[in-house]
Amino acid sequence: MRAYDLIRRKRDGEKLSAEELEWLIFSYLEGEVPDYQMAAWLMAVYFRGLDAEETAHLTGAMVRTGKFLDLSGIPGVKVDKHSTGGVGDKTTLVLAPWLAAAGLKVAKMSGRGLGHTGGTIDKLESIPGFRTELTIEDFLSQLEEVGVAVTSQSFALVPADRKLYALRDVTATVESVPLIAASVMSKKLALRTDALVLDVKVGKGALAKDLKMARELASLMVDIGKRAGRKVRAVISDMEKPLGRAVGNALEVEEAIATLQGNGPEDLVELCLSLGSQLLELAGLAESEKEAREKLRHVWEEGRAWEKFKEWVKAQGGKVEAVEDPSLLPQAPKELVITSPDTGFVEAVDALAIGEAARILGAGRERKGDPIDPAVGVILEAKVGDWVERGAPLARLRVREKGVEEAEALVARAFTFSAQPPPPKPLIHEVVS
Repeated sequence: MRAYDLIRRKRDGEKLSAEELEWLIFSYLEGEVPDYQMAAWLMAVYFRGLDAEETAHLTGAMVRTGKFLDLSGIPGVKVDKHSTGGVGDKTTLVLAPWLAAAGLKVAKMSGRGLGHTGGTIDKLESIPGFRTELTIEDFLSQLEEVGVAVTSQSFALVPADRKLYALRDVTATVESVPLIAASVMSKKLALRTDALVLDVKVGKGALAKDLKMARELASLMVDIGKRAGRKVRAVISDMEKPLGRAVGNALEVEEAIATLQGNGPEDLVELCLSLGSQLLELAGLAESEKEAREKLRHVWEEGRAWEKFKEWVKAQGGKVEAVEDPSLLPQAPKELVITSPDTGFVEAVDALAIGEAARILGAGRERKGDPIDPAVGVILEAKVGDWVERGAPLARLRVREKGVEEAEALVARAFTFSAQPPPPKPLIHEVVS
């Protein structure tokens, strides 16, 4: 086989076989196919696409370049949840202990934030002492004993994805649905869980800007999972506006704590119930979404999810007193208030603008490896549909010195107003199964 022929055939819209895709991926990883040829093939895929079968074969080839993490020796149903990324998305911090308290084993490998989207690992690391790099032995023993383990370690899983993503990042081929699907699902299939729920975000603050792309991505990832024999569903959720009120690492931990204690924002609670009920159904712990929701609410109202969160924090070396008293979490030295220029209803809050503002303040990264400030960020005082008077607070910025003026301007522009209440928009667009 020659890389040249596979590039030409994909450029011309031809279908590639499983053997051809396997050869291409392994040859690239071993250095036999150079970056310039793989970049050309990626661009051909960007314009010509891959069908569902090709995408599944590509995913399988990527998985086989690394190790598998076998969880079969751990009793119980092992589950995972993945989000395609958004603004204020602290769902894992709430849902992982909640599901563990409901009887599932939650095994998760999470990433760091990049650009305007936050990362679960950065949020967890804002808890003093919290260890995010677990050995395989620690990960497995904690999963069995506590019921939840989250790590940043890849354990040599899917080395092809790391190399391919770095190339996609510098060749303008990130925004390809089959390449996104293969990247996500290769890592999910390498971690041998029994059931998986995918939170596919759609809107200004998401990778998928419209429902067409979100549906295509969700359907393709579900198809890949099913071809591999996994139980998988995708929930398409709204990311036109930020999730919850807090955007920024320690601020989001604080909001997750409030949610587990029963005082969280409605949209965050509803998303966790939606995702969690899908996993309870897939795991066979509930026969319907209604029954699953009732079970989850019971666990939440009894305080068992909050207790499990503290147990999880302690197991990974975090200071429990810092989550029991969030004033011990990292704190920014200054707070600025953005006030409303108008009287009326909040018509929209631009998730991308809010995420960018938090990044500029230091809560996020422009490039991999950039340091972040766990204390800074944005707290929304007004949400879509709220009535505000002129001069009323719209948002509070927790800041140091970095990027304050630019962030202030972005947050102020993120809000739009109307004389009439905006029509309600769904948080959950649909479930793909």
